[in-house]
Amino acid sequence: MSKLSAPRLAWAVIIGALLGLTGCGMTVPTDPDGTLEGVTEGVLRVGATPNDDRVTIDDDGEPSGNDVELVEDFANSLDAEIEWVVGSEESLVRDLETGRLDLVIGGITDTTPWSSKAAVTRPYLEVTEPDGTTLKLVMLAPMGENAFLTELETFLTEHEHKDER
Repeated sequence: MSKLSAPRLAWAVIIGALLGLTGCGMTVPTDPDGTLEGVTEGVLRVGATPNDDRVTIDDDGEPSGNDVELVEDFANSLDAEIEWVVGSEESLVRDLETGRLDLVIGGITDTTPWSSKAAVTRPYLEVTEPDGTTLKLVMLAPMGENAFLTELETFLTEHEHKDER
């Protein structure tokens, strides 16, 4: 009987584990809380905070703007209705952490202080400010909901463009 070297044994264990997981119906990426499954043909709960032309709130409390239109297109791609919640970044991130929201938008940049509390998408838009500063805009999603985040980032990649203010 031959002995397996340590690296070969490690690879054999990894391959065995992966094969075992495929039989369990587990997919990668996955959402422990089922966010993608819940919003697909369901309701996408989106927190919106006012920020220039990215998100504006009308007198009736309805959001509009560039980020809102992008999220509406994303919801359409999932055949989902949108439930809007308007608030401050802090209150919306808290709602995201507790599972009351699926997404937060509002001109949030890639240097957001909320990255320890929420999953940050890849930048979907670069905005050049009048002073020449370039901002990279992101959205916030629930931590660990990787299938949802992957679906969102794939959508954002397909709709990527630059915006000059």
